[in-house]
Amino acid sequence: MEITPDNIIYWQREWLTLNATIVFTWVVMAILVLGSWLVTRNLSVKPKLSRWQNALEIIVETINNQIRDASGREPTQFLPFIGTLFLFICLSNILTIVPGYQPPTGSLSTTAALALCVFVAVPWFGIRDRGLIGYLKQYLQPTPFMLPFNIIGEISRIISLAIRLFGNIMSGSLLVAILLSLVPLFFPVVMQAFGIVVGVIQAYVFTILSMVYIASGMRAQRKT
Repeated sequence: MEITPDNIIYWQREWLTLNATIVFTWVVMAILVLGSWLVTRNLSVKPKLSRWQNALEIIVETINNQIRDASGREPTQFLPFIGTLFLFICLSNILTIVPGYQPPTGSLSTTAALALCVFVAVPWFGIRDRGLIGYLKQYLQPTPFMLPFNIIGEISRIISLAIRLFGNIMSGSLLVAILLSLVPLFFPVVMQAFGIVVGVIQAYVFTILSMVYIASGMRAQRKT
């Protein structure tokens, strides 16, 4: 039983390693790319829409509403980034029902990479909204003496994003594995279903917090 998919090595040659984290990350990305292509290749504006297009529109509209509620802004500029974050994390966690699958979100390297994307997105959206000088001014508020504390706060909340997601997914997978070894029939199935629900919730929490961080930085700029 492995705690993290980083420890499951499929192929290795010198410094080049192919582990479960890399393999299943590409599997999730391939499913998302192929699925989006299949769903969007025959989009229609007619009254009678396909079931897949209806499902897609429900997902997009739901994400738009959540972005609007969290940021108080029109969701158009945030949808590609926030939507991709949610779908990747959500699908990564849901696929745990497939035997042999290891969620890449159970690896600290994956969650750290996702948190790093958010870390870059916060100044990216802030600079686009208020300009470079306007964005940098927030680190001097309310006084210039707060500069190091504001920087530390920015870094710490991004680190907390990565550790929170990693810890919840890893602990869920570990709990199911332990229960499967102790009670190998009905109870692990219930726990695995519960783990899927927790995985979806974690995807929601991660993306909402990311949106809140982005929006709070943009609001801080507007006050200066």
